[in-house]
Amino acid sequence: MTLLHKTSNSLIDTSHTPNWPQRLATLGEEASDERLKSFYATASVLPDTPLKDVPFVALDFETTGLDPHSDEIISIGLVPFSLSRIHCRGSAHWVVNPNRPLNEESVIIHGITDSDVEKAPELLKVIEQVLAALAGKIVVVHYRNIEREFMNQALLTRLGEGIQFPVVDTLAIEAGVQQKMFGGFFNRLKGKKPGSVRLGRARERYNLPAYQPHHALTDALATAELLQAQIAYHYSPETPISEIWL
Repeated sequence: MTLLHKTSNSLIDTSHTPNWPQRLATLGEEASDERLKSFYATASVLPDTPLKDVPFVALDFETTGLDPHSDEIISIGLVPFSLSRIHCRGSAHWVVNPNRPLNEESVIIHGITDSDVEKAPELLKVIEQVLAALAGKIVVVHYRNIEREFMNQALLTRLGEGIQFPVVDTLAIEAGVQQKMFGGFFNRLKGKKPGSVRLGRARERYNLPAYQPHHALTDALATAELLQAQIAYHYSPETPISEIWL
């Protein structure tokens, strides 16, 4: 077990992060689809909002593969939470039909079968509920290139317009922690190196329980708990959200 210490807040690079309230307002003016207009119109979190006051929602997808341009979302899990509480009653899980056969490799990973998705609704049937659950909250993911890019591409394909939203990436935070603690020349000389930032391994460092991976709802819960622990160890509750959103 890695011993964790309080670290400074410069763990991730937010220099390219837009002013999200302004960006979301512009996107709302440009959007054509009413579901997207409603999503963007919901009051957004301001950059100087302390982490203790931020409404978060952890989001996780299971997909047919790792390429958002050629693969599809097959399940969605989300869990709303704050720094002090996880709102289990507000959690939700959907299996959705990708309208294609599933390959054996992905079925082995996530356990969702062709018969499961054949009975499931298509993504557009549930997207309004998904967007409503995300609107006005800061989305928390473990590796933003999956959830943000898959959702953008899925809507671009189906609606002719994509989607953008701020995220907090627990993988990026953990990578920053590991680099700060174990990166650099002298650590390499000592045989030390940054550890794995996979979700399960990251949780181990904070003494969080092991969950069965590759279920969208369970992974969303695991991500929510991980962010709570990361902030407790490495940030102050008064830290503004602008220091960790991307």
